[in-house]
Amino acid sequence: MIIVLQPSRWFRYLLVIMLIISAALPGWAQETTIKGTITDETTKETLIGVNILVKGKVIGTITDLDGNFSLTVQQAPPLTLIISMVGYASKEIDISSSQPQPLKIQLVEQTLLGQEVVVSASRVEESILTSPVSIEKMDILAIREGASDSYYKAIANLKGVDVTSSSINFQILNARGFNSTGNTRFVQLTDGMDTQAPALNFPISNLNGPSELDVESVEFIPGASSALYGPNAFNGILLVNSKNPFDYQGLSAYYKQGLNHINGQPGEPQSAQPLYEAAIRYAKAFNNKWAFKINASFLRAEDWYGTNYSDLNERSQGDLPTNPGANRVHIFGDEVSNNIGLLRNVSSIQNTAQALGIGGYIASIPDQVVSRTGYEEQYLVDYGAATNKVNAALHYRINDKAELSYTLNYGAGTSVYTGSQRYSLSEFEISQHKLELTGDNFFARVYTTRENSGSSFIADLTGVRINDTWKDNSTWFGEYTLTYMGALAQQGVAPGSLGTIDQQAAAHQAARAAADQGRFVPGTAEFDNAAAEIKADYIPSGSLFNDRSRMYMAEGQYNFKNEIDFLDLQVGASYRLYELNSQGTIFADVDGNEISISEFGAFTQGSKTVMDDRLKLMASLRYDKNENFKGQVNPRIAAVFTQGQSNIRLSYQTGFRMPTTQGQHIDLNVVSARLIGGLPYYREKYNVFENAFSLNSVNDYIAEVGTGLSPVDPAATSKLVPVNDLPELRPEQVKSIEIGYKGLLAENKLLIDFAYYYNSYNDFITQTAVRKAPGPVYPMPANSDQAAINAVNAPSLLTPITIPGQENTYQTYTNLVDHSVEAHGAALGLTYNLPKNYTIGGNYNYNKLLTEIEPGFLADFNTPEHKFNLMLSNRKLTDKLGFNVTYRYQTAFMWESSFAVGEVPAVGTIDAQVSYKVKSLKSIFKLGGSDILNKRYFLNYGGPSTGAIYYISITFDELLN
Repeated sequence: MIIVLQPSRWFRYLLVIMLIISAALPGWAQETTIKGTITDETTKETLIGVNILVKGKVIGTITDLDGNFSLTVQQAPPLTLIISMVGYASKEIDISSSQPQPLKIQLVEQTLLGQEVVVSASRVEESILTSPVSIEKMDILAIREGASDSYYKAIANLKGVDVTSSSINFQILNARGFNSTGNTRFVQLTDGMDTQAPALNFPISNLNGPSELDVESVEFIPGASSALYGPNAFNGILLVNSKNPFDYQGLSAYYKQGLNHINGQPGEPQSAQPLYEAAIRYAKAFNNKWAFKINASFLRAEDWYGTNYSDLNERSQGDLPTNPGANRVHIFGDEVSNNIGLLRNVSSIQNTAQALGIGGYIASIPDQVVSRTGYEEQYLVDYGAATNKVNAALHYRINDKAELSYTLNYGAGTSVYTGSQRYSLSEFEISQHKLELTGDNFFARVYTTRENSGSSFIADLTGVRINDTWKDNSTWFGEYTLTYMGALAQQGVAPGSLGTIDQQAAAHQAARAAADQGRFVPGTAEFDNAAAEIKADYIPSGSLFNDRSRMYMAEGQYNFKNEIDFLDLQVGASYRLYELNSQGTIFADVDGNEISISEFGAFTQGSKTVMDDRLKLMASLRYDKNENFKGQVNPRIAAVFTQGQSNIRLSYQTGFRMPTTQGQHIDLNVVSARLIGGLPYYREKYNVFENAFSLNSVNDYIAEVGTGLSPVDPAATSKLVPVNDLPELRPEQVKSIEIGYKGLLAENKLLIDFAYYYNSYNDFITQTAVRKAPGPVYPMPANSDQAAINAVNAPSLLTPITIPGQENTYQTYTNLVDHSVEAHGAALGLTYNLPKNYTIGGNYNYNKLLTEIEPGFLADFNTPEHKFNLMLSNRKLTDKLGFNVTYRYQTAFMWESSFAVGEVPAVGTIDAQVSYKVKSLKSIFKLGGSDILNKRYFLNYGGPSTGAIYYISITFDELLN
């Protein structure tokens, strides 16, 4: 048993510890005051907002509107200043006098490639060229000059990044395969805070992250990173770093006006829809001791619509021209289906048929799956996409060596998310509160993530409940079946005969029309009232979530660089606690069954350079323990060999991912099945293996019946595969080998970055589904008794039972334990600096799953085998004019998820922008668009159809040079 402190209590304890640490830090020393002016070496113009940092300390300042700075340091000389600004080469200035003369510093505009400094690859600062693993970075200029309609979407241009989208304001990032619309294999950090929603366990796009006004840099690492970042840093990690208010002061703002839904498709708006986005940021420092910043932003847009009406249940159609049992991707309510052949033995149907004079047609009822009539997604979800965000921070420099800060990230809005169903995230809220103590060689932080589901609901379930409100399933299927029998009689079909295909089709058409008489129609008061009541009622009687889950995190890291000089050594530790609180609408966390999950971890990392600093060796080791699973040990070994401007890297990395909160504890009816966690409790609770068969084999059985076979024909039942047990859920591991090259050629004008990886996954986490019969079913009956039992029980497998508490279909999490899953891939990036400030570049990505996953288990690889990006830009075509054009292409691939399976077609899109700087207004105007040719496409099967967004924006920055 693990004993944990209450979150509010340990949060207070950690605060006290941090304050004690800060109080114990060295106090004041002799003061040194340094003043100066910084200019552009070429233009001689003063530079505003240049960062001046004292090496080895947290103290620093920026130049003012006249390019001047003044800095007082609690240290006697010698000391070193680091002068830096994005777009310029950094300088180090040595100060040896206690009363130095005012400095005159000139910075040279940076034209060399590969000069960025990154932190995320090794959790210490290092050159991007000598990083031991693949890493990509976007700086302030790349963020500002991106062609996409948001900087977050522009991340798709980085080498190795895969992006999918559920909504206009909900993008999901991934790397190296196994993509999904809720990616639990990828970690996203904003200022060190994990951005996953506690109940979902995956990053929630940029719903509560900073606007582009406040983003200093974005770092992206593809591949396993668990050895440094712990659980679920499995396929990659993204770090978004916001601007420190000491370093980036003043007022900035932007406004963007856009249009989408140009030339709308059927089922979408037929006229262009407006998009509005605005943000403002203000930061101020006082006496280089206190600083604060506050950001606010909003977005309003008409979301992309779900218009995929492909049939997910076409196997039940048989020879009929249309499928009475259709379950269409973006039609909701048609998930409820029934084999009307089961009604042959229902006494009420028999008695009514006799009374109507059609009793002879009981035997004419086919073994045909029929689904209820559903509603298009547009009538059920909220397409009014909205985002409202507030980000604020207060910083205090205790002394030159330590800085204490409080950070708030708050986001609220409306979006659409594709999971096992389509979820309308309406008035969803998520907030993060962080307290952090940082120094030049350490940090300690505590933070909490708190989500509020607001008015979020399940779109699929809403459609089902509207149908239920109007007419219950028993009545509807009864009316359908009786009308079907009568229609056969009217066509002169002989009693007991099935009739021709055309006669059956006509009978199905008449039956649906009769059963749907009086149905609630979208736009009517009856429909609107029913939908409103259902969306306001909690699951299971309604479709509304009631989630207030929380996550609490404490972590720290220490670098021994001031104590040890023969080796770079870091250590770190973390503790995480989930408190699930969905009130039974996601998890089984009803009153009296509170659910929490705790886990802790620690790591150490050492590195050393040898051979005259040409060879860098690095090794790290991490241990993590989740209360429900055995501990995990993850090593990483890497080497980088440097010769001139060429760097060859080789690494062996391991990673792991804990089963998610949902993977462990979900207990939710999603109409087509009940999703249950993979812990033993849930399998025992529902006795899922009693008379259970794999859903994959049940679908094969349904297909055989669809060809005209009887449901009890051994040729059909032989397809059924019993499931008596599944491996107990456990963490998944990956072993990854990567070799790469990064270097500068052609007089440092050409940057080449290549990587190849090979991944081997053990205990691969997957999902599978079973369907239970009410009694035994014998796939190959050995005698007449078994055949008679089959006649009673086998037909029930043809359709799912959707009534909460009576489900016959269960989808659960498990592992593939009898073999590993292998995948490999490569990435190549080229960037070339042309004359007159032109830059041309591109990258190619190859990813392939080498292992064929057995039928019935989801592989979820969901990644194009081939993908490339091409870029052409010039940020200084003139002193005022710049542009950026990007072309992205990916090949077709198969998408697998618990919501839908189908092919995602190949797609190529162009993003472009032209910018114009007005120095007198300290503003930049930008005209651009995403997918400017308006090629309609979707990035995941079951996701919305997206198209062009055209925009014009203006950005004001008080410190714009």
